[in-house]
Amino acid sequence: MLPFPYLVFRTVIEQGTFNKASVVLNVTPSAISHSVNQLETELGFPVFVRSRNGVKLTPDGEKILPLIQEIINDQNRLEQVAQQIQGLDTGLIRIGAFSSACINWLPPLIQNFAKNYPQVKISVRQAGFSEITQAVKSGQLDLGLTMLPENEQGISCEKILEDEIYCIAPKNFRVKNGHSVSQEDLVNYNFILQQSDYDLDTKAALDHYSIKSTAIQFSIDDQSIVAMVEAGLGLGILPALALQKMQGEVRILPFSTPFYRKIALVTSNQQRLAPSTQQMIRNVHELIRRQYPSGRLTMQPAEQ
Repeated sequence: MLPFPYLVFRTVIEQGTFNKASVVLNVTPSAISHSVNQLETELGFPVFVRSRNGVKLTPDGEKILPLIQEIINDQNRLEQVAQQIQGLDTGLIRIGAFSSACINWLPPLIQNFAKNYPQVKISVRQAGFSEITQAVKSGQLDLGLTMLPENEQGISCEKILEDEIYCIAPKNFRVKNGHSVSQEDLVNYNFILQQSDYDLDTKAALDHYSIKSTAIQFSIDDQSIVAMVEAGLGLGILPALALQKMQGEVRILPFSTPFYRKIALVTSNQQRLAPSTQQMIRNVHELIRRQYPSGRLTMQPAEQ
């Protein structure tokens, strides 16, 4: 059985306060405080810094976080395997995904999985690319859909799709060659994008077309980018997946030199062994193969 103070430790980190952790675990705040004190006494050092705004990990708490998370994950896998041996399909899968993956992929994935494994619980966290990768690495998530990280140690990363990056322009925007955006079309234009997108593949596209950082403005989400472009405040840059259910009177134009966002499935080497995680990984691959047999997502000419 998992020591209760370990579960309290993780829940306090996730919730940020003792009170919120007590609600999640259905115990009193004093029980949470007692468990934390018990853990700190056994370890011989404090793991949390308390304040009016909540709690945060001490430097020593940061060191033990991945170890305790690994113990919790091992216990979860043990329970899953034991239940599978008994003919039961139960457990918990924690999935992290960026916005457009949450919108376009997770609903059918979860719906299909729930039909076949109704006893398996699924939790979803929407977050930025690096946050998802780090949460998988620390064991807080079982698998993540994110941009392919560079040289990330301790996790399994596999590219599952190339997602073409497009220029979003007002309806009256015209390109010189009539069909794609070239560098000469972009002179004196600002670009609007999310802060988290100004990295890796998207940055490579902007750098290729000599878009300087001073010509970049940031918005809060993909739909806001489209709304700002529609209002004539600049040009946008978005991948095809983000445009699937987007609304707005704008033009979606390919770049003359195409660039692709590389989407990856990331899992920790330990959590990849859990039966429920293995099944969800298979479901992700099946969805990608079915919807994108070429391994690449592009917009159809009629949509441009």
